[in-house]
Amino acid sequence: MSEKRAKHDVYTLLVDVSRAPDDGLPEGASGAALMCYASGVDEAEAVRETVAILRQAGMAPVEVSGYGTREERLAEGHDIGDEDLALMDRALEENAVIVAMVTPFFEDEGDDA
Repeated sequence: MSEKRAKHDVYTLLVDVSRAPDDGLPEGASGAALMCYASGVDEAEAVRETVAILRQAGMAPVEVSGYGTREERLAEGHDIGDEDLALMDRALEENAVIVAMVTPFFEDEGDDA
């Protein structure tokens, strides 16, 4: 008997993180947005795995927004570059979470008015 493995997809997730000790973010950053490609049998699993991996890496995930699978994004007309497609393939092949981009947030100090 062969075990049937559930089909995995790769999900595009945008994760907002706040500051944490040793999080690796630049000095002066108040947090960051991380674009991740995560493998999972469904989006909920991809989110759980991504949050767990980021916590293990010393980051503090605050909010996760899902943008669907590669197929869903292409069907919606999203333009996905070759580099991102390769990262999605890698996430699927390795059953992994790939952080594709990190955008640090910096507070404007003179914005109290």
